[in-house]
Amino acid sequence: MDPEIKQKVNQRNWFYRFDLPDGSVTESYLPASAQQVHTTRLEMVERVLKPLLAKHHGLSGLDLASHQGWFSLKLAAMGCASVTGMEPRPGHIDDARLMARASSAENIRFVKSDIQNIDATDIEPADIVLMLGLIYHLENPVAAIRAARAYCRRVCLIETQVGPHLSGMLDWGSHEFVRPIQGCFTVIDETEETHGGEASTDGICLAPSAETLLWIMEKVGFVEVALVSPPADAYEQHRHGKRVLAVGWVP
Repeated sequence: MDPEIKQKVNQRNWFYRFDLPDGSVTESYLPASAQQVHTTRLEMVERVLKPLLAKHHGLSGLDLASHQGWFSLKLAAMGCASVTGMEPRPGHIDDARLMARASSAENIRFVKSDIQNIDATDIEPADIVLMLGLIYHLENPVAAIRAARAYCRRVCLIETQVGPHLSGMLDWGSHEFVRPIQGCFTVIDETEETHGGEASTDGICLAPSAETLLWIMEKVGFVEVALVSPPADAYEQHRHGKRVLAVGWVP
């Protein structure tokens, strides 16, 4: 590992514990109690993708809201021939590019953009699309899921915090005309946290219920939509159904 690159890595703050080529591991500013959120996500993602990547070679990956590039690097390590990470925060892009250099990962690129402007970005559809820890930070998660479908050729994995579910019938213009409630969103205020590296960039956040997420994924065109079961030793939010990972396939 190039000493200059290693020095730059050591000078930065990392959200993830990256395994470096020299055998060292970066320190993370995330509390130790929350580190398991990453490993749980990864284990669930690998359960879906490893069989696919073992069967098909040359697949591409798109990591939406790639942050510092941890999951982009994991996609490459799993066997993706090329990976694009898309991230709106310049600091995260710089971190991800540095870590790709440190890991000698030449098949990864990082693009500064966000899901709201993906159509204006130099990004091609990919076989595998990851949307991990993103939609519950957005004002318009439905549009984001539509975009994920538009840029997905085979399979999409969406991981999100979820809120409580609501069902039943709703008067729709009149008590004589009612419609079934298909789902709901929980509204969370992050307007005072938009400067943070892991919060919303807009501030108004809509977290779907798990049932709502699956319904939306089907409505925008995914098939065989399902929740991926968390491992027995999963992060507490995944274990108790407060976060879920959903998979949807492209027909």
